[in-house]
Amino acid sequence: MCSATGTAIPTVMIQNERVLVTEWRFKKRGDNTGWHRHAYDYVVIPQFDGVLEIDLGNGERITAQMQSGVPYFREIGVEHDVINANDFECAFVEVELLEPRK
Repeated sequence: MCSATGTAIPTVMIQNERVLVTEWRFKKRGDNTGWHRHAYDYVVIPQFDGVLEIDLGNGERITAQMQSGVPYFREIGVEHDVINANDFECAFVEVELLEPRK
């Protein structure tokens, strides 16, 4: 993921020719990933029960309910800024699928 400056803390856990696995940690309410566009399909695995706000641009924001351990998939091209909407520290693991689709 190519990310603009945000306050969430990315920690690369695995990086090879097939996948990029990053933990995104949000220490407090309002921490964010920074505006970015996903260059690959990806899977997110929340590590908490709670809510994230997703800034889609043009003033549009949505709320996404997260459940610990329940993954979700998104396709290449998603553009957004992900924001912690909780009053507690939270994190998710993002797995980017670097191999092109066949």
